[in-house]
Amino acid sequence: MAEDVQPYGDRGAAVSALPGPLVTTDWLAAHLGAPGLLVFDASVGAHRGAGRRIAGARPFDIDGALSDPTGPLPHTMPDAGRFTDELRALGLHDGDTVVVYDAVGIYSSARAWWMLRAMGFDRAAVLDGGLPAWTAAGLPVDEGPPAAAAPGDFTARPRPGLVVGADTVVDALGDPGAAVFDARTRGRFEGTEPEPRAGLRGGHMPGAVNLPFGEIQDEGRMRRPAELRAAFSALAGDRERLYFSCGSGVTACVLALGAELAGYRESAVYDGSWSEWGLPSAGRPVVTGPGQD
Repeated sequence: MAEDVQPYGDRGAAVSALPGPLVTTDWLAAHLGAPGLLVFDASVGAHRGAGRRIAGARPFDIDGALSDPTGPLPHTMPDAGRFTDELRALGLHDGDTVVVYDAVGIYSSARAWWMLRAMGFDRAAVLDGGLPAWTAAGLPVDEGPPAAAAPGDFTARPRPGLVVGADTVVDALGDPGAAVFDARTRGRFEGTEPEPRAGLRGGHMPGAVNLPFGEIQDEGRMRRPAELRAAFSALAGDRERLYFSCGSGVTACVLALGAELAGYRESAVYDGSWSEWGLPSAGRPVVTGPGQD
């Protein structure tokens, strides 16, 4: 769905509209450097801060400052005050437009996009294909740390229901109008592969369905909307309320992006995901084998 860009003073004047929640390298190349357009690098893990970045990109640090520092789980949402402070430090204004990408293709960039939406900021899109697509096209990159940004005036306005906890997921699992999707690999979902985080049980939530996030992509780019709709409806049937989980709430957002592109409008991401549900101390039911138990 196209989003008109509201200028902040002269900010955003050179960007007429986002084409939707996903932009191509051609679109970003044509608008790079426009007033009010910010590019965020949301890479995580070994890819965070490594090597080259899109020219002018600023770090959206999901591994660090942009996760809750007080929580026991990885990658959980910070509170609105911290999110406001961190995004202002990145130079974000309320009237700006944001493109987020990561160094894998589409992996953690969708998490940054969903976080912005959950905090009330809609003028954001994910770069299809990420940094690999950008560099393959021979487009401009920077090396070394980014320059400090002048502070922005962004204010987080949290939207309830976009990021949810375990109790909401329990309700969704029993709701005939909802479907709970797990974005992990089939082996992890079925309990035949070990979890990468120590101490977690293998398997999945009873009643969940498995759609590994890589299956809705083709070489790091999102599949076409009709293909995405078919992938979701094959598992959800006519259910329109979709909930997404993964290992730590990151790749669940790839499914949320896919669902948005497919035309679903009632989606939520389980913030704690398997890092919480899979804890033995959580006492949540876990089953192994194929889904739709």
